[in-house]
Amino acid sequence: MTETVDPVIAVRGLTKKFEGRAVVSDLDLTVNRGQIYGFLGPNGSGKTTTIRMLCGLLTPDGGSGTCLGHDIRTEADAIKRQVGYMTQKFGLYEDLSIRENLTFVARVYGLDRVHERVEKALERLGLAERARQLAGKLSGGWKQRLALAACILHEPQLLLLDEPTAGVDPKARRDFWDQIHDLAHQGLTVLVSTHYMDEAERCHEILYIAYGKLLARGSVPEVIAGAHLSAWSVAPVAHDGEREQAEVATLSKALQQRPGVDMVAPFGALLHVCGRDAAALDAATAPERADPRYRWHRVEPSLEDVFIDLMGRAKDNFGDNFRDHVS
Repeated sequence: MTETVDPVIAVRGLTKKFEGRAVVSDLDLTVNRGQIYGFLGPNGSGKTTTIRMLCGLLTPDGGSGTCLGHDIRTEADAIKRQVGYMTQKFGLYEDLSIRENLTFVARVYGLDRVHERVEKALERLGLAERARQLAGKLSGGWKQRLALAACILHEPQLLLLDEPTAGVDPKARRDFWDQIHDLAHQGLTVLVSTHYMDEAERCHEILYIAYGKLLARGSVPEVIAGAHLSAWSVAPVAHDGEREQAEVATLSKALQQRPGVDMVAPFGALLHVCGRDAAALDAATAPERADPRYRWHRVEPSLEDVFIDLMGRAKDNFGDNFRDHVS
């Protein structure tokens, strides 16, 4: 008999309104233990609001469900005790060392086995050799790693990370994500919001929200396949720098006006051309594909292509002034 595993998060119809507008609207979400689940979407799309509802910091206006087996409406305090929540801003003390920061956090929250917990977190996040270094002297990547260590001191079952690598260099981001995967392999469940496509591709599943509405969810291959996009890559045959740039610019402007072409994006001397209707896209690009000045290749659409397409079709019903107050 197969053992049934209860999901870490299971919510239905989750809704939150500010100033009468739905920042999160009728969201369904299920996350299983040990998974890394990615939230993506434009600024003001409802990612942070969703995370805050799940960890008990905000009460939903609609919907129901559980987080770590506790009701998100009535058992917020119990949820908070089992969740590690990390924002993109570094919130620890820069004039304290790494070890002093972690010790301070452990004592503030009244944790037992303070020394044991601190040493375990230092080892777990690769901070032991830097334990005496002042937090203010750390690079952005090491600060984020310290913040993550503080989040796991109380041995949570769920990590909620709100754009944790914003402003961090690519090497530090990759190292940080290696740590996230190590924690997930140890059974920790992770929900993370990000704007980086390479980070989204490292998640087991992703969820794309735009202006309060869920537009896509699933594994990366499932989301790409579900978009039903077709794509071509095109480059000029000429390798004269100025002439090459001029031809790419001219071709881009011409293609953007064609019915059947939904997106044109430059990548150096290349253009990436996408459409939702494969036959219409092929018909729209046929004249240029027959032009010997250009070299065309059919390619697979990328995750970025899918998200740009989703964002282009989403209705922004918030406005800049309203969006400044929500995330």
